[in-house]
Amino acid sequence: MKTFAKYFVLSVLAASATSVMAADEVIVTDEGVAEFSFFKPASVRAEVGTTGYGGAISWSANPYVGVTLGYNGGDISWSDDLSINGSKYDLDMENNLTYLNAEIRPWANWFYVAAGVAYVDNDYDINRRVGAGESFTVNGVDFLADSPNGAAINGQLSYKNNIAPYVGIGFSPAITNRWGVFGEIGAYYNGNPTVTLTPSGSATNTSGTDFVTEVGREEQEIRNDNEYEWLPVAKLGVSFRF
Repeated sequence: MKTFAKYFVLSVLAASATSVMAADEVIVTDEGVAEFSFFKPASVRAEVGTTGYGGAISWSANPYVGVTLGYNGGDISWSDDLSINGSKYDLDMENNLTYLNAEIRPWANWFYVAAGVAYVDNDYDINRRVGAGESFTVNGVDFLADSPNGAAINGQLSYKNNIAPYVGIGFSPAITNRWGVFGEIGAYYNGNPTVTLTPSGSATNTSGTDFVTEVGREEQEIRNDNEYEWLPVAKLGVSFRF
């Protein structure tokens, strides 16, 4: 699936590059006949979302096809915690993502479909601390922290050096002849992340299940669960057209 998606994206980008070489076009609009200039539709944008904050530059080859190159990064998250198999971890996110998208506008208006690829190098520090005498769940198993210092699980989840295909949909209405806004949702297909979870302290279970063993099983499940193969994207921003 990942290989097919990459070939599809590369085909779209190649078609976009061919369109860039086209000359100016005559476009018939509701107001009459207008000339679409190749050199006119360049724009820059600032954006923020689930993959961090950053910006992009765009070039429209014609009213139907454009290409966008952008970067998202930074320590940003929309939530202070991450739920994994019902277990809640404190989340510290470090994004590093460079992307190239072809944006196809089927009706030459504000709606577009995006297909592209990205270099993904994201890291997520995940931490969980439970006070002495508190109950908690690991891998669906209930435990009780029984040491004076409680129990903790510290780890890291990362998508390292991945070339990931992307699909999404978006809207980019104009506010003035120069300024506009946009929003986009989609997902990158990353494959499963690298993950490490390290338990500390002690915890007991009435059935005799070992705390360390269940942490290891939760780590393995994250590595193999299809849920973590996809990196969801939702972002908003403003654009300026030259």
